[in-house]
Amino acid sequence: MKKNEQLKNEDKQNVCKESVYSSIFNEYSKTIFNYIYYKFGNEEKASDAVQEAFVKLWENCSKVSPEKAKSFLYTVANNLYLNVIKAEKVRLKYADKTLRSTNETPEFILEETQFKEKLENALNSLPDNQRSTFLLNRIDGKKYAEIAEMEGVSIKAIEKRMHLALKNLRGKIDGI
Repeated sequence: MKKNEQLKNEDKQNVCKESVYSSIFNEYSKTIFNYIYYKFGNEEKASDAVQEAFVKLWENCSKVSPEKAKSFLYTVANNLYLNVIKAEKVRLKYADKTLRSTNETPEFILEETQFKEKLENALNSLPDNQRSTFLLNRIDGKKYAEIAEMEGVSIKAIEKRMHLALKNLRGKIDGI
């Protein structure tokens, strides 16, 4: 009896053995599918991600122990999900630009270009501390407290810089 248990333990040490791989697939495929399906909201994409994760496990079977297989599969499936999301964002961004450019009149494009130039010139004319505070807050989404910590000044100083930056920009650009 001990010899059979020892053989089973030796078999389990290698994911490259078909029986071990099969048992891992049977044990984890459904839960990984559900995990990715809840993220994607798309059954087909979730199924593809699960299949791809198990293909990667098979390709790396000699490097992954059975104890680490579950973690490996979840990590691969999640990374596949993130890559698909990233690719979709790029496609949407590109599609948005091409869609927008076909629906805009030449006058609108000219006005937009002129406004961008005015804004850029107005931003460049701001003192460095006001420009950096404005861009950190409005472009990078940093809170005043975060900017204050980065700049080594008080929150009140950041509020004052932001107020002056907005006042200067309003003076230089009509319609803000």
